[in-house]
Amino acid sequence: MNRPARSPHNRTRFHVASRAYTLIELIMVVAILGLAGALLVPRLIDQDSFAIQAAVRNIVADLTFAQSDALANQEFRRVHFYDDGSGYCIYRVDEATFASPFDAVTADYISDPMAGSGEQHAYIVDFSNDDVYDGVTIEAAQIDNGVRHITYDRLGGTVMTGGLPGTGGDITVRSANFTYQITINAFTGKLSVQRVDG
Repeated sequence: MNRPARSPHNRTRFHVASRAYTLIELIMVVAILGLAGALLVPRLIDQDSFAIQAAVRNIVADLTFAQSDALANQEFRRVHFYDDGSGYCIYRVDEATFASPFDAVTADYISDPMAGSGEQHAYIVDFSNDDVYDGVTIEAAQIDNGVRHITYDRLGGTVMTGGLPGTGGDITVRSANFTYQITINAFTGKLSVQRVDG
């Protein structure tokens, strides 16, 4: 049987350029979205947990920074926790001002290295002015026999008035539903964090 020859002009095109998703691809996308939803949605619902965990991490990071800054600059560094629980600051003290009570006007604040290049900003952390820490307060700071500050010496250890080694203490951070306790070990200033139920 002979087929008639087709001319190049009356060829029909049977190949249609279309792309569709396979069943496997659709199942993978649904599985990934389901997994992401299962992991993220519970976290997004509980903003209170995020706020207090961010605050505790920030306090621990800043205490560690103050300790290493004292060692690096061979100067005393003090972290003072405000009486109203709104935050804290880091400032310099020396032998002449070591025993003096905290005065926000005359304190020799160190510069916040995260403030931006070339800018000089006092190292003050105020939870009440930052939505990230909404509802978080420093409920208590009982350090070195009842004071609201910790002082690091030139070697990075904690020190009290009179040059005695620090006795350590606790900082309690609270939000509406959670409480965390930051424990400062005596002398070394080693930090540990635990969630307090109740």
